[in-house]
Amino acid sequence: MRSPSSLLPLELDRVVFAVGERRIIDRVSLLLEPGPRTVIVGSNGAGKSVLLRLCHGLLVPTSGTIRWASLEPAHGPRRQAMVFQRPVLLRRTAVANVAYALAVGGVPRALRMPRALDALRRVGLEHLAHRHARVLSGGEQQRLALARAWALSPEVLFLDEPTASLDPGATQEIEKAISAMHASGTKIVLVTHNLGQARRLGDEILFMSRGRLAERAAADRFFKQPASREAEQFLEGELP
Repeated sequence: MRSPSSLLPLELDRVVFAVGERRIIDRVSLLLEPGPRTVIVGSNGAGKSVLLRLCHGLLVPTSGTIRWASLEPAHGPRRQAMVFQRPVLLRRTAVANVAYALAVGGVPRALRMPRALDALRRVGLEHLAHRHARVLSGGEQQRLALARAWALSPEVLFLDEPTASLDPGATQEIEKAISAMHASGTKIVLVTHNLGQARRLGDEILFMSRGRLAERAAADRFFKQPASREAEQFLEGELP
């Protein structure tokens, strides 16, 4: 049973996001509930990343509504977070980056460093705690971004192509961290172009096409028997 103060479910009702005459998101209705890892796939330009930004609150819909089950506290830490393809890092050490996020989230000073070090440990970066973030490798920087989010124990984590341009070893480390966050109780909503990653991490698949939510299905069924020819073509690599 969900807590009365839970953010979830998140409901999108006929959401449109348009730039000029072009609808990037076209009347999407969707209910995101606690539990399953939700992976959003689709061809380039399908609207995946824009949908994620609308859910997170970085963008405001042109029309339609986006409603959380409860409101986040006005002066407390955010209970939902987002990790981008290219993380924005401060010119500080790895541990100072995490500690700063905790400070912004209102965590008392005495608790920040222990929690920051614990978050780095959980993503395998404790040994790099005092190294400047800007000299870390791409995979290490992405794990640092995950640690920064994880330190605040978000109820929901949105991830936008978190392993794009990373080598297989770094990708595996990121996927391990995402799986661990899910196991700790965080709802995962992930955009990826990597179908192997979608198979490995997804419990359910949202298939976007031309700004529409064209299909929603359990991951096993989507990859074995997509419901539409459009999804079949996407999986076969035929859609642009």
